[in-house]
Amino acid sequence: MLVWFHQRVPALLILSMENKEKILLAHGSGGSLMHDLIEKLFKKSFGNEILNELSDSALIKSLPAEGHDLCFTTDSYTVSPLFFPGGDIGKLAVCGTINDLAVMGAQPLYLSCAFLIEEGLDYDILERLTKSIAQTARQEKVKIATGDFKVVEKNNLDKLFINTSGIGIRHAGVKIHKETIAPGDKIIINGSIGEHGLAILAARGDFDFQSTINSDCASLSGMIAKIIQVSRGIKFMRDPTRGGLATTLNEIVLGSNFGIRIFENNIPIKEEVRAACEILGFDPLYIANEGKVVVIVAEKDVEVILDVMRRDALGGESQIIGKVVKEPKQKVLLQTRIAGTRILDMLTAEQFPRIC
Repeated sequence: MLVWFHQRVPALLILSMENKEKILLAHGSGGSLMHDLIEKLFKKSFGNEILNELSDSALIKSLPAEGHDLCFTTDSYTVSPLFFPGGDIGKLAVCGTINDLAVMGAQPLYLSCAFLIEEGLDYDILERLTKSIAQTARQEKVKIATGDFKVVEKNNLDKLFINTSGIGIRHAGVKIHKETIAPGDKIIINGSIGEHGLAILAARGDFDFQSTINSDCASLSGMIAKIIQVSRGIKFMRDPTRGGLATTLNEIVLGSNFGIRIFENNIPIKEEVRAACEILGFDPLYIANEGKVVVIVAEKDVEVILDVMRRDALGGESQIIGKVVKEPKQKVLLQTRIAGTRILDMLTAEQFPRIC
């Protein structure tokens, strides 16, 4: 890993093409250009008492681990285009990593942020994304503790990729695990599905259709913390990103001794999403989301959890969409609007590329 460390360097050499400053291979070489970029962009935007040390490893002295479980996650983001209605790859990276911690019942605390950039990227694009990352992290009260920056030759990468890792803690008394799920448990989702994937699709311009759909990209940490505070009846949580709701439910039943039945009439889908899917031949159950969470809860706690979720800005459309059943094991069944039943399989191929 290329370490961020402090060094006095000359002012950033401005190399211009069409009056725009570009990211050069030299920015990733470990020399003065790279260190000045770190100082003037990343440290300025992400700076805190941990990152500002710019050491080989982030030394986190104040991690309140006693009586808590430590949660750790990592993910990479390759979305195209970099900016889309409702967000950008920077916001997506922060929210996605926070959500992966939050669904484990953890409070997100620290993130790493690594950039892999194609030579020739406009500097102002990197600056916009850095500001977006910083703003989202500040809003969610997480710190960028460490990072990395690499530049590769032109045409060897599509503009910019981001990797983020996250550390969080959860109280040792919180038990969120698939093994706790039992027949009779209810399945809740906090709102309408399919918005992120279709927003990306419209922004790419691969299909000739107009859309007002925005990505649902958001951090779920605050809402999840609220429901954990009011109930110990939460059995399991998962955010239905790639592969959509249907694939996430199949991941839950995989290798289990139970099945899942969901009800088509109960699944919130906005009319714009439904209409776009009908035109394009997509099933919204398989389209990616970035601000949704599937919550499996004990039946006795459903109403209190629903009440808390519906009072949160990200949970106003929360619905019970299904239940855990004894049979058929390891299957997800959809009860259709016309009272029929069909099996929902896991997505076997990407419906369209680069959505997260």
